[in-house]
Formats: sequence, C-alpha cells, structure tokens
Amino acid sequence: MSAKAYLEITMTIDEANRPAAAKIYTDYRQPFLDQIKGAQTKDLLVRGEDVQVLHGFDSVENAKAYLDSELFKNDVFVGLKPLWSADPEVKIYVVA
Repeated sequence: MSAKAYLEITMTIDEANRPAAAKIYTDYRQPFLDQIKGAQTKDLLVRGEDVQVLHGFDSVENAKAYLDSELFKNDVFVGLKPLWSADPEVKIYVVA
C-alpha cells in the first residue's frame, strides 16, 4: 500500500509553541489513520523556518475530503490555530 496523493500543511509556528504543536500531532495521528477514509501515513517534518505535516492518502479526493472532516475542523484545526504565526499553506500533490 503506497500513497497516491499527499496533503502537505506547512505552518509557521514559533519555537516556544512547537511542543504544543507536536502534542496535537501525536494526539491525532492514530485517530487520523484509523478514522479518515483513505488515510495511509502521517508524518511531522520540522525545520528552522516552519513545521509541516505530510499526510499520505489513497486518492486526491480523500485528501481533499479530510480538510472538511469533523476531525480536522473540530479538533486538529482548533488546536493548531492559536499556535500559528501566519496562515498555513495547504497543498495537495498527486504521486506521478
């Protein structure tokens, strides 16, 4: 099983807020994998200028649908929004 699409969310989060962001990632990683249709992987990528969460899906349609899911809108988004220094950048990629 390999991902056919990726949802990348890039967030600017101050260093002091990164532990809280990592906790949200950890808290919702398994529910994402267990409950979201087509979810295959979820990885946290950290670098000096930003934090990215890379979600692997079986299709572009399921990647898009996640952004409208209750888990994303009511839990993940609500938890992360106060930690952002700027609006996040959201991209969906198709595996070629």
